[in-house]
Order: sequence, then structure tokens, then C-alpha cells
Amino acid sequence: MASLNGSQATTPTSEMKQANGRPKRQRRSRVPDKPNHPINLWSIMKNCIGKELSKIPMPVNFSEPLSFLQRLTEDFEYSDILDRAALIEDTCEQLSLVAAFTVSSYATTAERTAKPFNPLLGETYECDRTDDLGWKAISEQVSHHPPIVAQFVEGINGWTSWQEFSMSSKFRGKYLQIIPLGIAHLKFDNSGNHYTWRKVSTTVHNMIVGKLWLDNHGEMEIINHKTGDKCCLKFIPYSYFSRETPKKVTGYVVDNEGTFKWFITGMWDEKIEACRVTSQSMRGGKPTYETGPPKVLWKRNTVNPEAERYYNFTELACQLNEPEENVAPTDSRNRPDQRLMEEGNWEEANLEKLRLEEKQRATRRKREADAELAANEGREYPAYSPTWFRKLTDEATGALIFRYTHEYWDCKERQDWSRCPDIF
Repeated sequence: MASLNGSQATTPTSEMKQANGRPKRQRRSRVPDKPNHPINLWSIMKNCIGKELSKIPMPVNFSEPLSFLQRLTEDFEYSDILDRAALIEDTCEQLSLVAAFTVSSYATTAERTAKPFNPLLGETYECDRTDDLGWKAISEQVSHHPPIVAQFVEGINGWTSWQEFSMSSKFRGKYLQIIPLGIAHLKFDNSGNHYTWRKVSTTVHNMIVGKLWLDNHGEMEIINHKTGDKCCLKFIPYSYFSRETPKKVTGYVVDNEGTFKWFITGMWDEKIEACRVTSQSMRGGKPTYETGPPKVLWKRNTVNPEAERYYNFTELACQLNEPEENVAPTDSRNRPDQRLMEEGNWEEANLEKLRLEEKQRATRRKREADAELAANEGREYPAYSPTWFRKLTDEATGALIFRYTHEYWDCKERQDWSRCPDIF
């Protein structure tokens, strides 16, 4: 049986990834430097207090040259943790690795205070990293009000992941609060273990004066729907008065009977460790636990010291918007305002952004007018339907969610993009 002990020194994925026979593609390692265009944040934010931020047009000066579809794909930077977890038969041990993976997605958020581009309705993003990272992903903006992203990721080493992501964001004056909505899913092929979790909240501080800084905080529950095992993680909020280490994460894994199996600790921007519970006893009426030595489940990759010059991007983040042939016409890489911004042409990017947003509004107005006409004539008018996802009942939660239709990669192979809307 595979265990954490054996998976620390070597990662099984390198061997497996060679097996697909695809040559590794040469990719870029950075993006152009961020131009120095100072802007008064307060001049725009003062009109936003108490409002839903997704409805407020923002100049590109507050953004990074990635769409939210790309930013969500970045969650899989440390997918090797899932490749290791797929080999583990002990379900509670596997769950401790799944927990480490969920924390790893927050690794770069401390330095990344710029806002990703809000995707246009129908915008897509594909990311095929089968040749080196062992997975491919497809994401689509499936709803505009409220903004919802649907995503499906498949790993070549025995796992699939999907999610429907939305969020509520409110500006409170000194800080901006972002509350994620929607559930992330992960399923391992061999065992059928099916995990779900919700992301924790994020607060961006010093919106008016001082340097922007970001904190992730709240509780996350990861459930294995097949076995009933559960992991509870607590992202401890920063407090000036607290002695707790900033960015600290603590947690535990229990089996379906509530017995403690693993204790988890670490920092969301550095590393996560876990200790196996070896025995439990009562002392003075309180339970005490003996544990094995800590095992490092995840450690953050080192960041290029020059990254501050280009939006604090990791190498993966730099590659997400790299131009690529044969992607869908709706792909974020083809979005002109974002491309202009990446190239440093911010003035042109802002004009292009206004054009795209007006084009999206005009399309919506036409749909509303057509729907009204159909209603007056007693005809049915079809509601907006995404291109690559459909609303279906989720077997784990019973909720209606957008599920992938498994058609994108076939259409790409044929270069049949006839169903794609004209959004750019």
C-alpha cells in the first residue's frame, strides 16, 4: 500500500507523464513588466461602498493580465499532490493530501492583490498541460448576473475535478470582502472517493490608504461522500491583538465514526504538514493524542525575486495567457483588452475594455427585446445556454449545477467552433 512516507522523496507523476508520449512544449517563463501608471484608487472606490463589485466597471489599472477563468485554473499548480493522493488506499491519509491541495491554491494570493478580468458571458479558457503537469482543464463563464464560472479538469493519473464558482464581493470602505459561493468536487477513478469543499473568504485591506494586503480566513469542511470521512480546516484570520501566526491553517481528519486520524498544520502561503494519530487516551477527563512525526504534504515553490516587476506572477501564471494556436475563438487568450494590457498598452486596453463591455450589453438588450416580443406573441423564447456545460443534478449534493458536456476537446480536434458566440 502506498503511504505518505513513500511519497515524500519521489513523485510518481514524472514517470507517468512520460508515458503519454507527447513532447514537452517550450513555454515562456515571464510576462512583460508592469508599466508605472499611478492611479487614485479612492477616486473610483468611493462610489462603490456597499455595492456588488462585479457590476462596477473598473479600468485595467487595477487588474492583472489574466481573466478569472485563468486565475481559477491556477488552483492546479500543485496537482502533483493529487497524483500522489490517487495512489493511496488509506482514505483518511488520502484526505489529508486533498486538504493540502485545497490550501495550496491560496499560495500566491498574499502578493496578488490586483484583480483578474471579469470574464464576458460565453468566454472560455482551455489549459492543456498534459505534456508536463499531467492535466487539462476547460472553463466557461456560464452566467453573467450572477457571474458564475463552470470548470472541469481531468488528470492523466486517475482523478477528475469540477466546480461551479461564484462569489459575493462588497466594498466596506477600508476593506473589500470576497465570499466565495459554489462547491468544488474531486473524484479518484480507482476508489470512487468523491470529495467536496467550499473555499474560504478573502479580505483585501487598506483600500484607501497604505499598501494593499490580503488575508484568507474562515473554516473549510472537506467531505468524502463515499466513506463519510471528514477534514475540518481553519484559516485563522489576522488580528493585531492575536498571538497567532499570520496565515496559519490548522485542522484534523476524522473517519466516519468521528475518530481522529490526522492533525494538520501549516501556513497557506508556505507549507502544510500532517501527523498521523497513533493512539488516544483520557487524562484528567480530557482526550490526549499521541502522533507520529510530521510529514510535509505541500511546500510552496520558490518565486522569482524579480516577479514583483510583473504582477508577482509564478511561472505557471506567466504561461496561462501565452498565445496559443487552435484554441476556441472565445478563449481568454484571444481577449483583446487583456492582451493589450499584458503588452503594456493600458490606454488602448481601457478603450477596448469599454467596447467589449458595451458589445456584451448590446447583446443582452437584444436578447431581452427578443424575449419580450416572443412573450407578446405567445411564443417560447429559449433562455441563454452555455456552450460546453449544462445544468444537471449533482449526485453528491442533490443541487442543480453546471456539468461539463465532454464535447470541447472533440470539437477542438476537428476545429469545429461553429457553436461559439461572437463575444470579442
